[in-house]
Amino acid sequence: MRITNAFYLIVDVEATCSDDGSVPRHEMEIIEIGAVLQNACTFEVASEFQTFVCPVRHPELTGFCTRLTGITQEQVASAPSFPEALDALKAWKEMSSDALFCSWGEYDRAQFVQDCAFHRVAYPFGAEHLNLKAAFARARGLHKPLGIAAALRSLGMAFEGTHHRAIDDARTIARIVRWVCIGTQAPPAAAAKM
Repeated sequence: MRITNAFYLIVDVEATCSDDGSVPRHEMEIIEIGAVLQNACTFEVASEFQTFVCPVRHPELTGFCTRLTGITQEQVASAPSFPEALDALKAWKEMSSDALFCSWGEYDRAQFVQDCAFHRVAYPFGAEHLNLKAAFARARGLHKPLGIAAALRSLGMAFEGTHHRAIDDARTIARIVRWVCIGTQAPPAAAAKM
């Protein structure tokens, strides 16, 4: 299937986490949403969105989480709730109704599904989702998908910003997207149905 959307909506999230099992995977919560709206033809960034989110299941960030992301307790404590952050994201993304939801792998999509279910709010994206991690591996003929940092290294590019900060990761993914599309007008694989 050929991608015909005018924009890529590249979304990255950071979530509560631990290295000691104190935050189980099924209880992780989004603490930052970063998104970039990128023109699918020119690869120019049209707009960006970023918000921190206040977690409720495990409101105190672990030391591991803070070290990994650089996100502080103060940033999330004063942040909007997940439903409020989702409303802001939906209002922002309304600028383009013709945008394909993309992320680096399946994690970000799955975390949104999990948080929406917990908070009993509607999932904010359509049924289509493009896994750019898998699309990049196919486009580059790789046997194994790469993380964002490794994908950049394979292109001879340096990371800009802070890795594991959602807005910086979304910006970085936007820099990689053009390399997914080399030789074609669209990523080589169909968007996966949720």
